Amino acid sequence: MKECEIKPYHTSYKSVWDEFVKNSRNGTFLFLRDYMDYHADKFKDNSLMFYKKNKLIALLPAHINEDVFSSHSGLTYGGFIVDEHMTGSMMMELFELVQQYLKNNTSAKKWIYSPIPYIYICYPCEEDLYVLFRNNAKIKERRISSVIMPSNTYGFSELRKRKVRKAKKNGLTITNNDECFDDFWQILEENLEKRYNTVPVHTLEEIKSLHNHFKENIQLYRVCDECKKKTLAGCVIYYTENVAHVQYIASTDEGKELGAVDLLFHYLINNKFKNIRYFDLGTSVEQGGKYLNEGLLFQKEGFGGRAVVYDTYEMEIK
Repeated sequence: MKECEIKPYHTSYKSVWDEFVKNSRNGTFLFLRDYMDYHADKFKDNSLMFYKKNKLIALLPAHINEDVFSSHSGLTYGGFIVDEHMTGSMMMELFELVQQYLKNNTSAKKWIYSPIPYIYICYPCEEDLYVLFRNNAKIKERRISSVIMPSNTYGFSELRKRKVRKAKKNGLTITNNDECFDDFWQILEENLEKRYNTVPVHTLEEIKSLHNHFKENIQLYRVCDECKKKTLAGCVIYYTENVAHVQYIASTDEGKELGAVDLLFHYLINNKFKNIRYFDLGTSVEQGGKYLNEGLLFQKEGFGGRAVVYDTYEMEIK
């Protein structure tokens, strides 16, 4: 294969892996091993490293579950992580190399591939999308996320503006106190149980541990009552170079009535993250995109959010 070779990831390569991610044109902190490995017990890691003439040229966060090779189900997005030297022809070669590797070394019959959405990349980086087309990959999931450009936002709808005014009138305050994950997590768990009969992807212990590893990247913002004693709403932000992504959002019934979430997003979009390129409010779909939560989407569009899609592709191992 034209001088390219694959090396399965091993913990002894951690520093090399992390350094490449930090200098890549499309990597984020989610691909650093301290983040990826927090759920190593849930996913059998099968990440790959690609070399050409002994030089590392790409990474592929991945795992195998029975006969399915995925990149990477434990992450919001995945796909090849590359640096400035990656070209279209090199990406063609890497896809072919992975196909051969899977055929010769695993029992995988399918390859699930989740490209990194363009809003997260630092420099044009969609060679993989072209090669997916060339490999007859089919879209398996398409999730619609609502994204705002703070520097050129459409602004809040009149309904959302009224909610902000109500929150201010009632003296609600916003705090970035990282020691109060416990208060927020209780609200989040109650919300998810009541609405969707589910639980957060991360446990309270996991999100605390991840926050301790990535204090600059994982931040908690809360809305409190006038006396700053009661948490009424909050959100966890995943902060990368280009994007402030709302990973979790939740509110008490009192917070909903008083417009706590509206006040929080008004502050985050127009003040805290006003200089970031994109503010991502997250997806509003279930079942891989087959069900659209129109009420949730309506709320996010009321903040000025418009659609960016998170796609997942499926290919046969040939």
